[in-house]
Order: sequence, then structure tokens, then C-alpha cells
Amino acid sequence: QVQLEESGGGQVQPGGSLTLSCKASGSRLGDCDLGWYRQAPGKERELVASIKWSDGRTTSYADSVKGRFTISKDNAKRMLYLQMDSLGPESTGIYFCHAKDSTYYRDYVFWGRGTQVTVSS
Repeated sequence: QVQLEESGGGQVQPGGSLTLSCKASGSRLGDCDLGWYRQAPGKERELVASIKWSDGRTTSYADSVKGRFTISKDNAKRMLYLQMDSLGPESTGIYFCHAKDSTYYRDYVFWGRGTQVTVSS
């Protein structure tokens, strides 16, 4: 299993920055892909950024955040981060930490409870 706990959300003005953190733990963590999802009001949850826990070099980003958001991790602290810069109102939503362990038989998917980000003046 994997346990995920987000923190760092809040309200920020347009153009501002915010860093989200996710504390990760569990026996499956080493085999997981980790990521951040966003659920905007009235919209479906969408993938914002992902990274492989094992090597940290393989990252991917949604087109809408490329160049503005950076996903990173600290294996020793078992922490996942999302640095968000040049925030706009479209970045408002609940941000969820996500982990997926893809095995031969099935995918194991884990979610945190989410942290609210509001971009507003």
C-alpha cells in the first residue's frame, strides 16, 4: 500500500507562485509512478505532472503547465513536490497527489485527500 498526504495549498494572486508537498509512505512506493492531478470546479480530474519514483529523471507535464510547473521528489524524505509559477485563475482547483504501481496483473492506484489552490486577486 501507499499513503499520500498533501500540503501547501492556499490562496495566491495571479502571477504568483506556490509549492505543494506530498508526504509519501508505504511498501509499494519504490515501484510507483507519482503524480499531481488537478480537479477544477465543475471539471474532471486531470493529470498535471508525473515522475518516476525510482529514477526521478522521467517526468511529464500537461501542455497547459509546461514551463511553469516543476515536479520533483526527495527520496530520502519521501516527499513529492510541485513548484507552480506564473499562476493564473485557470490553475484554481483541488490538487491531488497520486501514485500508481503497474504490475503484470493489475494497476494499484492510490490518492491523497487533496489540497485546495485558489488563484484570485
